[in-house]
Amino acid sequence: MTTDTVLIRLAAAADLGPLHALVQRAYRGDSARAGWTHEADLVEGQRIEPEALAAILAQPGEHLLVATRDGVPIGCVQVTDRGEGVGYLGLLAVDPGLQAAGLGKLLIAAAEREAATRFGAHTMEMSVIEQRAELLAYYERRGYVRTGEYRPFPIPMTPPLRLMVLAKPLG
Repeated sequence: MTTDTVLIRLAAAADLGPLHALVQRAYRGDSARAGWTHEADLVEGQRIEPEALAAILAQPGEHLLVATRDGVPIGCVQVTDRGEGVGYLGLLAVDPGLQAAGLGKLLIAAAEREAATRFGAHTMEMSVIEQRAELLAYYERRGYVRTGEYRPFPIPMTPPLRLMVLAKPLG
């Protein structure tokens, strides 16, 4: 998919180094605070290890889409086949300096198309830290609804964090 100067495509091994740095900048640390979607005030450390990012490319039921401008990664999103017609949207990251300009919306739409066409998904799920009210509202504006399901946050913390599950039917 191409929009203006942004190209959204499947990530390749050569993208992994820049994507790892991008995900870290978007979610954690002081650089993340330049954007509005970060977890920097809630969680420290790596958002994803480089090996885990590489493992996504090796799994047949997972795809990593990358958005580039002039060949430089500026965003990404992971799409996972959960089976039984359910796709999962995760690891949505946009360079903090480019947030609030519509790239996240483009990546979500690309992920939904990928889940429907490649995996036959009719529903897309995602999970968001429940304390992130503005992020929950963002996804709700894009048609995602709260399912009432919660999942544990993958990193033990005190106090513990929970992930709220959202879902959207794909047309």
